[in-house]
Amino acid sequence: QIQLVESGGGLVQPGGSLRLSCAASRITFSTYAMAWFRQAPGKQRELVARITSIGATNYADSVKDRFTISRDNAKNTVYLQMTSLKPEDTAVYYCNAYRSIATIVSDYWGQGTQVTVSS
Repeated sequence: QIQLVESGGGLVQPGGSLRLSCAASRITFSTYAMAWFRQAPGKQRELVARITSIGATNYADSVKDRFTISRDNAKNTVYLQMTSLKPEDTAVYYCNAYRSIATIVSDYWGQGTQVTVSS
């Protein structure tokens, strides 16, 4: 069974930092694009950052210059370094693994980790 397990969430004060991790198992990790999404109460899930299998990255405008996504293929893990956190960053953060080969789409989600930014 494919597993994506997030960790690193918690409560942090505005201006603080957190690093989220997502460990994948039972997938060929290096062939997947990995992404972080988030969902705040009453809002739709939104893309935060994505890193492709070859390391290209893109970010939501709201987190550019504050968040950094990276991956370690040897550890089957993707990270999200979050700095200068704001209350509006409060959400459940989800890890996603995506691959599309011909007509075969593989799309997996983790259970989510709560990030709360509050004084």
